[in-house]
Amino acid sequence: MEFAALVVAGGGGTRAGAGTPKQYRPIRGEPVLRHSLRLFTDHHAVGTVQAVIRNEDVAAFERASAGLPKCLPAVPGGATRQASVLAGLESLVRAAPRFVLVHDAARPFADQALLDRAMQSVRISGASIPAIPVSDTIKQVDGNGNVTANIERSALRAVQTPQAFTFETLLAAHRRAAAENLHDFTDDAALMQWAGVPVTTFEGSILNGKLTTPEDFERANAYAAQALGDVRTGMGYDVHAFADGDHDHVTLGGVKIPHNKKLSGHSDADVLLHAITDAILGSIGDGDIGHHFPPADQKWRGADSAMFVRFAVERVQARGGMIAHIDGTLICEAPKIGPHREAVRASIAEICGIETGRVGVQATTNEGLGFIGRNEGIAAMATVTVRLPWSVK
Repeated sequence: MEFAALVVAGGGGTRAGAGTPKQYRPIRGEPVLRHSLRLFTDHHAVGTVQAVIRNEDVAAFERASAGLPKCLPAVPGGATRQASVLAGLESLVRAAPRFVLVHDAARPFADQALLDRAMQSVRISGASIPAIPVSDTIKQVDGNGNVTANIERSALRAVQTPQAFTFETLLAAHRRAAAENLHDFTDDAALMQWAGVPVTTFEGSILNGKLTTPEDFERANAYAAQALGDVRTGMGYDVHAFADGDHDHVTLGGVKIPHNKKLSGHSDADVLLHAITDAILGSIGDGDIGHHFPPADQKWRGADSAMFVRFAVERVQARGGMIAHIDGTLICEAPKIGPHREAVRASIAEICGIETGRVGVQATTNEGLGFIGRNEGIAAMATVTVRLPWSVK
């Protein structure tokens, strides 16, 4: 294996606010960590991706990494970033990569071109880091905030990740620092310099900023909205009849709702999720649920309809897009939807990987008219808004 990636996600991320570690907060409809992992899983030259996380974040990591190839099970980090990197490096010993790319999970806007530059540079030097020139005037101040010196900025650089190193050299430096009880290196380049390894730089990216404060997330979301300016809308409709016999629930929006009838269908007959699936696929002109999951195919018998929705969401994400909003309407005489509305909203949001505030669920009757009015079945309509890059056709 030539390249392995090590994504450091072991911090609490409390300065970012919102009560959630910053690496699991959403950007473009997905957790920050998922963007950072996909930087490497999408690159043909990266053989494996190892994340380092907090013990309490295992479930959140599994959701953030679901479906991504090349990802190894996460390993627990240490008390410092340096300790977390060492834990990740030790877990990669068996893979024996020639080079390792160490990346902060809180930098979700790194791109493939930056990764290409890292690989090209480390093949030559063995230790290389992304850097950008400092454009602001730099002052040195004392403890009271008084300026004590002007710093010449022409030789200064702001350093980013991914930082790229020969794997065995970086591992040896980390092991030596740990053995000497040194734990305060702020990045891997500083540790390598301490170990006597020359470090070179390559061109970083102005977009590759680190998310730390609530203001950083505001700017990131504004950038995402600008980058995903192609707004598209899809509509879906589905209907299922009630099956004969006595039953105890129907499944709507992924939630089991008590009822004395069940809906008839080839899968689990979740009429709302079927309508949402068609709306998502329609927003990107990608057929419908029957095209991708033919009802004549027996492998979909009794299938959980959440799988269909996730498939549609992944089709949007594969185009670099995000789900911006979902609005679903159930049309039925019974069961009563109101008591279950919030559970249904939360379920749809979880399935689609978006905030609950981006999901609306309404319900109405058919005023006793038609097959719905005769309580013979349930219909659902859905409208979905997605954001795509302008470059997507």
